[in-house]
Order: sequence, then C-alpha cells, then structure tokens
Amino acid sequence: MRTDRRESLTRVKKIVIKIGSSLLTGDTLNGIRSRFLSQIAGQVKRLQAGGIEVSIVTSGAIAAGLFELKLKTRPKDIPRLQALAAIGQSNLMHAYENMFKKHQLKVAQVLLTREDLSNRHRYSNARNTLVELFRNRIVPVVNENDTVAVEEIKFGDNDTLAVLVTHLAEADFLVLLTDTDGFYEIDPRLNPKAKIISDIEKWDEEYFRRATSSKTLVGTGGMITKIQAAKNMMRSGIPMAIVNGNTKDILTRLLAGEKVGSYFYPTAKRMSSRDRWLTWSVKPKGEVTIDEGAQRAILGKNKSLLPSGILAIFGSWLSGDVVKIVDGSKKELARGISNYSSQELERIKGFRTEEVFKTLGYQVRDEVVHRDNMVKMGEQ
Repeated sequence: MRTDRRESLTRVKKIVIKIGSSLLTGDTLNGIRSRFLSQIAGQVKRLQAGGIEVSIVTSGAIAAGLFELKLKTRPKDIPRLQALAAIGQSNLMHAYENMFKKHQLKVAQVLLTREDLSNRHRYSNARNTLVELFRNRIVPVVNENDTVAVEEIKFGDNDTLAVLVTHLAEADFLVLLTDTDGFYEIDPRLNPKAKIISDIEKWDEEYFRRATSSKTLVGTGGMITKIQAAKNMMRSGIPMAIVNGNTKDILTRLLAGEKVGSYFYPTAKRMSSRDRWLTWSVKPKGEVTIDEGAQRAILGKNKSLLPSGILAIFGSWLSGDVVKIVDGSKKELARGISNYSSQELERIKGFRTEEVFKTLGYQVRDEVVHRDNMVKMGEQ
C-alpha cells in the first residue's frame, strides 16, 4: 500500500493553500486573526526558501464585513453579501499585507469570478498574471470577487475555488487548512473516539455520507465541499491534504512528509490543462443527447462526435462554446467545445457528414466536437 507521502511530495514545486473563514476570523483588530496570519506567513517564507511557489485562496471578506458592522447573523441575499464583501475585503488584504510584510513577503490581491475561468482567453490572462507574480516572488492571495458575483457565476464555496486555482496555477499540491485535524471516519462531535483517515488512495462514495455539511456564521460548505474537492483533485492527478491550520508549523511539517491530517493521493495520471479547464472551470451552455453508436465511438474508441450521432439539442449556444454530451437518461458522458451553434445543430442533427453542406450551405468541420477538444466525464 502506497502510504509514503515523502515520495509523492518530492515532486511538489508549486502549491495552493486554502484558508477557511473559521481560521481567519476572531476577536482581534478588524475581525482578522493577525497572529495566525503571521504564523502562516512565516511558513510560506520557509517554503519559498525551499524552492516552492505558493498561492493562497482566502476566505474571510464577508466575515470581516460582518465584524466591521457588528452583525450577529450572516445575510442570505446576494446584494447584502456583496456589500459586506466590499467592506471586509480591504480589511482582509490589509491584514495579509501587514503580516506577510513582517516576514519580508509581498502579496497581491487576485479576485476571480466563474466567468473569468469559463472564458478560455480570460483564463489564460489570469494564468499569465499568476506566472508573473511567481516570477517576482509575490504571493497571490485569491478570493472570489463577491462584490460583483451573482448567483449564476458564484463558485459556491472557496474549496471549489481552491480546486480551480490549483488548475489555473498549474500547482502540484492543494492544501485545505481548516479548524479540524483532518477527515474522520465519523463526525467527531458524534463520537469523541472517531479516528482520522490519514491516507486515502482510492475514492469511495461512502466518504460523502461520512462528511458533514455543517456551516458556521462566517463560512459555507463544511466537510462536504472539502470531500468534493478531494474527489476532483484525485481524479485530476494532483494530491490534496486536509489539515488543521491551528497546528504549529503545519505546512512545513506536511511538506516534509510528516503524517499529519488527511492526505488524498491521485487516482489517475495528471490531466492536461485543457482537460482540467473543460472538466471544472467551464459552465456548459447546453447539452446534446447522443445515440448508442456515438456513445460507443466516444467512450470505447476515443472518437469525435459527428452530427449523425446526435438525437436532441437542449439549450442555446454559439460555435466555440462548451456543451455537455449526454445519453438518453441525461447522464453526462463527456463535454467539449462545439464547432457548431445550437441553431446549426438543430438543422443537421442525425445527418451524415456529406449532408451538412447541402443543408447549411457551408461546413465548418466534419466533427461537432473533436476528440482533442473533449473530455470524458464517466468517472466524475
């Protein structure tokens, strides 16, 4: 059984660290635990000295806004949350700047929305920004741009954002810092004798049942979103860990191979950048239902999707948009970049390739979705 983390971690040169609201917020100035941030900064400094580039995905803007306005409950409506984020984000970044500066580190604020990562051009621009920050030894501090995000483009939780930033930054390791020691066999609040699952090498859907979906005043998600993040990371070929951010020197101990927290090993070869983008960063604009022949061609023979295999069209999209490819029961088999708009496909679905030109008067490509622009979703 492969449980030696050291061998897995020797290849790590770039990591993403996600810090939850429960760790960042407290009864200190501006509602931010400055001493905790200073401890994190010291560890980041040591990691940098060891040749590891670090990005941070931070929560805490809304929590800092709650503290600033002395509110006891977190509102549910988007406009009020956006206002709180606008109030708290400056306090949050001010705390990062001050605490990291004490360790001779510079930070840069990076705010993202789902739309930024769904658009391939904007995705590339964001990646180029991170590359330049790393080149100048500046630590990117990434958060969702809550002040402009609306329900349709929200990541939903910063564990999901951390997965996307790991792919965006081309990182080798994702670390979720939380206020628990790791992922337990059973909720430790229900059973004080519950044990941590230290090394997870194979995915088990049972983990979702064991995880809790508890939420705090300041945070969202709970363990459920962390386990979903772990599933996604394992499939994408990148290791992930859940550890207690309050533990002294937790990051340096983890990267040294010490058996702390819960460590999730990759279950597949590392996905290409294009496949990771298609799988997790993009929100598909619609879906096409395909017949059994097309299913066999795509899943069994790694073929492209042709018009002849399409049974039905759902949604509206343009050429170049990403669509889901589903079977008759709506199970998602794959997703990819469509060479044709939904209107065009309505006219040519079920047609043989040679009939496309006769129908449309032009032919963009033989394939509706080329295999090089498609990723299979069967194992997700």
